[in-house]
Order: sequence, then structure tokens, then C-alpha cells
Amino acid sequence: MPRIRPTRSVVACTLATAMASAFAQAPTPTEAELARKLDQLAAELAAVKAQLAALQQQRAAQAQAPAASAPAATAAVPAATEPETPTAPATVFSGYAELNYNRPTKQTENTQADLRRFVLGLSHRFSPTTKMVGELEVEHGVSSASDPGEVALEQAYIEHQLGRTWGVRGGLFLIPIGLLNESHEPTAYYGVERNFVETAIIPTTWREGGVQLIGQYGNGITLQTGLSTGFDLSKWDATSTEGQESPLGSIHQEMALAKAHDLSVFGALNWRGIPGLLLGGGVFAGNATQGQTPTSSRVTLWDAHARWTPGRWDLSALYTRGTISNTAALNAPLVGNPSLIPSAFDGYYVQGAYKVWMQQDYALAPFVRWERFNTGKSYADLGPGLTPSPLPTETVWTAGANFQVTPGVVVKADYQWFSVNKDANRFNLGLGWAF
Repeated sequence: MPRIRPTRSVVACTLATAMASAFAQAPTPTEAELARKLDQLAAELAAVKAQLAALQQQRAAQAQAPAASAPAATAAVPAATEPETPTAPATVFSGYAELNYNRPTKQTENTQADLRRFVLGLSHRFSPTTKMVGELEVEHGVSSASDPGEVALEQAYIEHQLGRTWGVRGGLFLIPIGLLNESHEPTAYYGVERNFVETAIIPTTWREGGVQLIGQYGNGITLQTGLSTGFDLSKWDATSTEGQESPLGSIHQEMALAKAHDLSVFGALNWRGIPGLLLGGGVFAGNATQGQTPTSSRVTLWDAHARWTPGRWDLSALYTRGTISNTAALNAPLVGNPSLIPSAFDGYYVQGAYKVWMQQDYALAPFVRWERFNTGKSYADLGPGLTPSPLPTETVWTAGANFQVTPGVVVKADYQWFSVNKDANRFNLGLGWAF
């Protein structure tokens, strides 16, 4: 802070200027008016002197403070806990949103614009070791009985540190599978739309209610494991194509009066021991009939992923596979409908991006992604003429660019080619932000 020296000349100059201004506003002041203006100027001058005195006292107090007291704000905290600072607010707001424009090249009458999602987040720290996290999402701009939008809680949990390494979460949280599910803000991925593998095979944003342990080790390993609610196969609608779009997305419960007769277990391991490199994988498994049928059917989903960011490059790859057991008994009464329950589904992708231009806050990063996925790779045998044929494997190429306007704001453009459903080829534009 620059040193402020109140001097008589400065005070006199200030007083003279103010008086000149006062007289200029009233060319023929009366004696009463002059007295009132002088009283006002005297009060303002006294306020200035008080402020200068307070600044001098503050500087003197800072100079007298012992140097050894400075590190007090950096006391040791658990490794997995955000460090506290004296000025850090206990309650923090966050959020993200994305607006997308999709124009098919063949069926242009299906062009649409959408406020895909608008999310507001809130975290509150009760103490250095305990915090609450919540996120409220509105999809498609309007939510009502006659509109396509919905309002949903993405997260609502308490996190408590048990020590320097381990922490525990309880409530509604995102399942740690894949690269996208826990980091799905528009500024965190390339392309206007989220990739199909981590949408159709791994449903995003996939959350469950339960308890989760999180361990962070000094060697770069993060371990997550827990017990949670799971899927509900009684929700499967064989008369629609929703299950063909995303088998697990059509039967997840989002902790909305979730059936909890059968709970699930999950685990994830990620390693960041080399700067710029992430290697990991996860698994989720649990019975999904929820006591609604005599047949016990188990859903299992696992993935393996890698991401490497050397310099301006951003390279990633992922493979995921899901299975549903004992589907023959579940499908038998559904024969004749367009969508039976698959016994296996999978997908994988590779993606590369490169920052070709950066200036101040601006950054331009072209990318290309190749992905293959199949939501009905195999079906349990129901007998000749009854067993559904496997669905064709879709291949999608996506090429485009992310343009960072400033950290937290991104404009996107890309084009997508489909190998099976060629009518879906489309041009996309997007605007997103996160804070």
C-alpha cells in the first residue's frame, strides 16, 4: 500500500477548491448559506482526516505484527481437503450451461436449437473437514407438464474428511465411471454434444444415492469405492426405442423414489503419477430386478480409459462394456415388441485435439474423434425365430473446434458423420460456460 502523508498544503488546497466550487454554485450567497456550506466543508474535512488516521494506524499495526505469524493460514490440512484461507467464503455458488444448434444435412426440417441444460451449484463448508455439495439442473429451457424440459438434482451430498488420505461422501453423487461422468461441463470436453459412448453406453449424468469412500495418495492414485442404489429393470419399455438409444439410461433411477431392494457396489482407480497423464478404470455391479420378478438379473458395467496432455496436445481413449444377466426369462413375455433387453452392449473411442493458437485468454483447439458403439450387441437365446438379431454397430466421426473466449466460456462448432444412420449427419454449433 503506498504511504499517504497528509500535509497542511494538501488540506488547504482541498479546502480552497471546495470553497471555490461552493461559491461558484451560488453567485450571491446569503450569510446563512455561507455558514451552512462552511459547516459541511468542515465535516467533510474531518472525515478525510479520520480516514487518513485510520490508514496510518493500520500500517503501523501491520509493521508491528511478528513475522512468525505469517504461516498460520497455511496449517496442515487433510490431503483430499481444499485448503482454507482466512478470506475464503464458506458458501460458494457455481454453475454451467450450454446452448446447442443442430442442423442435419439431409433432413433439414429436423433442425433445432436448444438450451440443453442450465445448472446452478452450491457448496457450503461447515468446517475445514465437512462440506455440502448440491447441483440443480433445468433441461431444455422450460419444464412443465406440456413441455419437454425437466428439473432435477444432479448432486446433493455431504463430504467429510476422515484424515489426510480418506474422505467419505453420503447422499446423491455422480458415479466415477469413464472420463465424462464426473467432469461433464461444456468447457471440459470437445465437441458440441457429449460423445455417444459416454452417453449411450455410460449414461450421463449418471448419479446414485449411497455412501462413497475416496482415497487420495501421494503417489498419484485416487481410489473410489462405495455402496449405492442401482438400476430398475421393471422400468424397461419394450414398446419404445428408448432402450436401444441407451440401455442403462432407460432404467436408471436418479434417486427419485428409487427402488432399493437390491443395492449395487462400485469402484474406480485412477493414476496421475506422471504430469499430464491419466490412466484408470471403474466397475459398477448390482442386481436390477429390485424384487419385482422371480428372476434375479445383474447389471455390470466397466470401463478403462486414458488421457495424455503433453504440451498443446490433448489425447484420450476409452473402452466400456455392459452386460445384463438372465435376460431370456425377462424377454420371454416381451417377444413381439421392438425393443427387448440386450445381454451385452459396448463402445469405444479415440480422440485428439491440439491448441493451434493462443493469445491472452483466447485459445483455438481443433479436434477429431472416432467412436464405435452398439447398444444391442447380443441378446439371450429365446429359440429359433424369437431371438432378436444384434443391432448394427454405429460408427461416428466428429471433427470440429473449441474456441475459448476466456477461461470458463467456450464456443464450439463441429460436423458429425454416421456410418449406419446416414440421415443423422449434422452440423452443430454450441455456446457453453462454467464457473
